This record gives sequence, C-alpha cells and structure tokens, in this order.
Amino acid sequence: MKGQGMLISAFVFALVIAIFAVINVDSVQVNFLFAKTTTPLILVILVSTLLGGLTVGLFGLLRQYRLQRTIRSLEKELHELMGGHEQSGGGYRKAKSVEAAAAAKGELSSDAAGAEPEREPMND
Repeated sequence: MKGQGMLISAFVFALVIAIFAVINVDSVQVNFLFAKTTTPLILVILVSTLLGGLTVGLFGLLRQYRLQRTIRSLEKELHELMGGHEQSGGGYRKAKSVEAAAAAKGELSSDAAGAEPEREPMND
C-alpha cells in the first residue's frame, strides 16, 4: 500500500513539474561560471528536476545497500551464535536469550525477540 502511494505521488509530482515547465517556455541566460548560454526555461526546469531526482535516487540506493549489508552481517552473527548454542544442547532457551539480548541492544525488533505483536481491534 505504501509503495502505491509513493508511485501515485511521484506521478502527480511529475505532472505538476511538466505543466510548470510547459508554461515557462521563455529563453533565459544561464551562467555556468566559465560560460554563459541562452536556453529555453523549459529545458532548465526539466534538466534540474531530472538531476535532482537522480541524486535523491542514488542516495536512497546507497542507504539501502548499507542497510542490507548491516542486516547480512547481523544475521550471520546471529546464526553463528545460535549454531554454537544448539550444538551444546542449550537449544531453544539459549537461542531465545541471544535474540532477547540482541533486541535489548536495539539490533532486532521486538517481534523478532518473541514479543507478541499488537493487534488492531476489528470494526464490524
């Protein structure tokens, strides 16, 4: 549901930018510090929006990559800790205590630590 809302918002934003760009078709002088040029304002608006979107997208991908790398390292660490306890015969109880300790450190959500998720009341 959240993904659909973001997609609709992106389309609405793109439509607003396109309408704004089409309305502004006058030529403007653009100064690039080393050169000056006269360009239609519609191109300046569209190129600026495109470069801004690409920049935000790249930062989002970088953040996602870092989070995935952190998740993999924590899952590997948890697997190693659980594997060592299961072989020693401590089994389930020790694995749960490892998960609870990780949750206390803030590395796992409360759902992963075995807490009961909150339930929403049903409205009929």
